[in-house]
Amino acid sequence: ADLFEMGWVQSIVLFFSYLAWALYATGLVVSAFECGIEYQTGRGSVKESALNAIKGFMAVSLFTTVPVELYKLCVSLQGSFTAGITGLGTDFGTVASEIMASLQDAGTWEQAASSGVLGGLGSITSPILMIFILIMMGYAVIKVFFANLKRGGILLIQMSVGALYMFSVPRGYTDGFVQWMRQVAALCLTSFMQTTLLFLGLLTFPGNMLLGLGIMLAANEVPRIAQ
Repeated sequence: ADLFEMGWVQSIVLFFSYLAWALYATGLVVSAFECGIEYQTGRGSVKESALNAIKGFMAVSLFTTVPVELYKLCVSLQGSFTAGITGLGTDFGTVASEIMASLQDAGTWEQAASSGVLGGLGSITSPILMIFILIMMGYAVIKVFFANLKRGGILLIQMSVGALYMFSVPRGYTDGFVQWMRQVAALCLTSFMQTTLLFLGLLTFPGNMLLGLGIMLAANEVPRIAQ
């Protein structure tokens, strides 16, 4: 979310905002001509054209601000939500570091296996199984971390693409823009659900390792399900 506070990112957003306004003005002129042509055959509707113009004005005014604010809301809501349901004021990075710190305190892998961090299996007798568990845990955490890292850039790309729809909205062709709004909503939902599931998986991990791994691996499937 801090990506959109950088100067060069704001310049890019401002450029595409100007482009969207230019496309909107062009689409508005084309819409007026189309309405006049259809009005000669008795099929034109000034009311519908005016409503499309209002829709386009709202879209071109808000498409650079609403996605960013919605994304910031999902990020902040995720932190307060997980802190509320768990009673802990920490993020998932702190929980993961506590688990890794408890493993580092153990001198040998036998002590780490019986330290209680890998809950649900009691004492692990195979070092291969313990290494496999830690690899799966690291895979889930790192993949979600990098997914969150690139999600701000994906939102910036979507805002850039959203400017191209402003030529069609005032003319009444809103299917593409509606699909674009769904993509933005899915991106914000993915950011909220993925981090929340990872956090809950890390909290479950010390008590029941298998369930915790399952929840963390399920967090990686949120983008595919949310499309």
